[in-house]
Amino acid sequence: MDAAIVVFALLLVLLVFASWYGLRWVAMRRRGGVSVALRWDPDRERSGWHLGIARYHGEKFLWYRVWSLRSGPDRVLGRDGLEIADRREPIGTESYAVPSGSTVLRCQPARGEPIEVAMGPDALTGFLSWLESAPPGRRMRRAS
Repeated sequence: MDAAIVVFALLLVLLVFASWYGLRWVAMRRRGGVSVALRWDPDRERSGWHLGIARYHGEKFLWYRVWSLRSGPDRVLGRDGLEIADRREPIGTESYAVPSGSTVLRCQPARGEPIEVAMGPDALTGFLSWLESAPPGRRMRRAS
């Protein structure tokens, strides 16, 4: 009888966590979030892609990792000083790790290491519009 109670409790905890993740994902999508995969340290050989939801908050691009217990964003990219260094299609097995139909952008923040962002066509259009709509006087360089 005691083993059954422990198993039930563990299943209940697992169900609560799974529900929380599902509700978090849906809530973020409803608030304007888009599916985006990020890869930091892209020059490192074993650097992997991480799926998440991103949303815009003024001058900041907030990225929330799907499987994270953090309530806040896992990565924050500021529009000021963010430059697109390269643009490419996913290579080889990358297409399985990023959202469907993604384009990969190699971005160089004003401070810090380069980061790669992979997003579908609609999210890409929104990201480029957000990046280009910077205040007057800000210079933006972008790869063709």
